[in-house]
Amino acid sequence: MTKPDKKEEENSLSKNKEKEEENLLSKNKEKGEENSLSNNNEKEREKTVEDKLKETEEKLLRALADIENQRRRFEKERQEAFDFGGFNFARESLSLLDNIDRAITSFKNDNNLKNNKDLDKIIDGIEIVKKDLISIFKKNDIKEIECINKKFDPNFHQAMLEVEDNTRNPGTVVQEIQKGYMMKDRLLRPSLVSVTKKREEKAEKTTEADEKEQKK
Repeated sequence: MTKPDKKEEENSLSKNKEKEEENLLSKNKEKGEENSLSNNNEKEREKTVEDKLKETEEKLLRALADIENQRRRFEKERQEAFDFGGFNFARESLSLLDNIDRAITSFKNDNNLKNNKDLDKIIDGIEIVKKDLISIFKKNDIKEIECINKKFDPNFHQAMLEVEDNTRNPGTVVQEIQKGYMMKDRLLRPSLVSVTKKREEKAEKTTEADEKEQKK
């Protein structure tokens, strides 16, 4: 059996070394790919977590905004309830004031009561009640609507009659049939009014044919 010469041994060692280096490179490459894949997965996980945090934050902000809107709406409704809690009562009280005015007018215009010595005292007593009621209205920001000589406004006035008048602009309030009232910036009752309209011009002269017809 012949022994391998020195050159063959060196070639064999060189090949073995090359194989070992190839194996090492292959392992390093696989390891690098694994590390790259791992890093990519880690980045994906980080991105997913970040997206979830962002989504959660947005939901939280929307929820807080909804809560704030509800709080403001509740506060507004509470304030309106406080401001106008007596709205219906105030509107019904206007009928009482109307009846007081009617009673005073009726007493003053009743000829049978003119000679009654106690009439003035009765009227004075009713006037005191009226003043007290008006004082209560003022304390609750209930005010009369000014309408005479004002431009008709459907937001505050209700036209009951039209009066022909060329001395004023059409739509001018010239008579107040029933007083209107406001409670703060809310309408309690519109004023019932008469407004002007342009007088219709009529022919003052008849035609010659009409005159002849009349002479016949």
